[in-house]
Amino acid sequence: METNARTYKSGELMKRFLPYYKKYWKIVVIDLLCAGLTTICELVLPMIIRFLTNEGMNNLAALTVSTVVRLGVLYLCLRIVDTMANFYMAYTGHVMGTRIETDMRRDAYAHLQKLSNTYYNNTKVGQIMGRITNDLFDVTEFSHHCPEEFFIAGIKAVISFIILAQVSLGLTVIIFAIVPIMVVTCTLINLRLREAFRRQRVQIGELNARIEDSLLGQKVVKAFTNEEKEQEKFEEDNGKFYQIKKDTYKFMAAFHTTTRAFDGLMYLVLLIAGGIFMIKGKIAPADLVAYVMYVTTLIATIRRIIEFAEQFQRGMTGIERFVQIMDSDIEIFDEPDAVVCVEPQGNISFRNVSFEYPDDHNVVFKGLNLDIRQGEKIAIVGPSGGGKTTLCNLIPRFYDIDEGEILLDGVNIHHFTLKSLRQNIGMVQQDVYLFSGTVYENIAYGRENAAKEEVIEAAKRAGAHEFVMALKDGYDTYVGERGVKLSGGQKQRISIARVFLKNPPILIMDEATSALDNESEFQVAKSLEALAKGRTTITIAHRLSSIRNSDRILVLTEEGIVEEGTHESLLALGGIYHHFYVTANELK
Repeated sequence: METNARTYKSGELMKRFLPYYKKYWKIVVIDLLCAGLTTICELVLPMIIRFLTNEGMNNLAALTVSTVVRLGVLYLCLRIVDTMANFYMAYTGHVMGTRIETDMRRDAYAHLQKLSNTYYNNTKVGQIMGRITNDLFDVTEFSHHCPEEFFIAGIKAVISFIILAQVSLGLTVIIFAIVPIMVVTCTLINLRLREAFRRQRVQIGELNARIEDSLLGQKVVKAFTNEEKEQEKFEEDNGKFYQIKKDTYKFMAAFHTTTRAFDGLMYLVLLIAGGIFMIKGKIAPADLVAYVMYVTTLIATIRRIIEFAEQFQRGMTGIERFVQIMDSDIEIFDEPDAVVCVEPQGNISFRNVSFEYPDDHNVVFKGLNLDIRQGEKIAIVGPSGGGKTTLCNLIPRFYDIDEGEILLDGVNIHHFTLKSLRQNIGMVQQDVYLFSGTVYENIAYGRENAAKEEVIEAAKRAGAHEFVMALKDGYDTYVGERGVKLSGGQKQRISIARVFLKNPPILIMDEATSALDNESEFQVAKSLEALAKGRTTITIAHRLSSIRNSDRILVLTEEGIVEEGTHESLLALGGIYHHFYVTANELK
């Protein structure tokens, strides 16, 4: 699914892009000055050739070696200036483009950090990766060459027209009359080219997403012997990419062929009209030579600016996909009067809370009320789809509720800054995510700037220290992508150590042991019990044996909280919880 299907006009995109030049305006000014110098150096040569030809034909005796040498020295100086200016443009100009690309990638990444779970639920990671990497590569060339190419083209067009008009106004008008037709024709083809580039970028994202999904799930693929099926799906996406790229090259070929055809047309007009003008004495042979050189320069300039249009469209496509990220709504944000949440006691209240997922409008809660006291251990059970995980996700504001309010120590959680609210909540989930790095780095992720002794102490409290020290490199052991080198129980204890290090007053455990074997579950359960001491704790569990000692158990269904009490009182009630418990024992 595409993040944002909206398309933008070029004017809108340039308006959003131009502020990135602000930090580097001095470089832009010097770059354009250098571009002007190289252009002037290039335009002087036909004037020198014209002078020498005229003198040679009309007054050869007056043309001395000294004059020729002086002209040579002048041209040599111009070439030295041209070389230095060109080096600045090629190096510093490209570095500026890279800086702008870096700034845009930084802004895109920062914006992505602020987007809600809904965005990530509906956007493929491969598409996001493509937008902040490949799509911005072309911006480097675009940001450097765009002002430079148009500036050079403008100078050459104006100066060439002035000089050519002085030589022969009639011939100049004829030549320049072709230019608008050439520009309009090539622009129409360019619009098709830009659309092809856009489709190409989208399909690259789809292809990346397909590869990522297949490779990350390679164990499942092999377990179900579905290698051929994955190959077929890959071939389908790869084939689509081939077809789109084929179309892109078709428009590129049409574009380049058109420019060459117009080049030939301009030379043809110059050959015929120039010859007739010379026969009728309206232009001197030496002037015609200079005229041909200037027209050659003009044609090269027009061709270059039109060919730059390909790079221009690539850059604009990259900018457009960047803007689409930046225009994705930030749904969860700090209120203007938000304050820092400092050392909360842990009293949590739901007041008439209603919530439905914003993407599919699936109603989860309607008028939910719940009070959780400081230090209380609450367990939530119920059928799948009843809203257990959703309820827990609402407390740290991974989603915002539609109606009602959630209070922390009597204060609406919207009145706290997101960062401070989430800093006071620790989450241990069934699907543990470990970052690609070492054991130490993954535990230390729980609190910035934690001392090494604190990290080790957290591991000990989580029951992880022993197995960590048994690893080949101890705390410096590389865990692999998503912790693939560790067992489920080991990963879970590292995630618990991470929360121990964070030391939050509120703890949420979402089926933290349901995927573990009996031995690992026993080890992790001890760690979780130690972690829960003195904290307000909310536990979601399928294994009812792990929540028997909870202060209160809630049975949550699509109708809301239908049962509430201790393990013993709910069994005596003979309701849904009793049914769950009996069924679980029968399955043992």
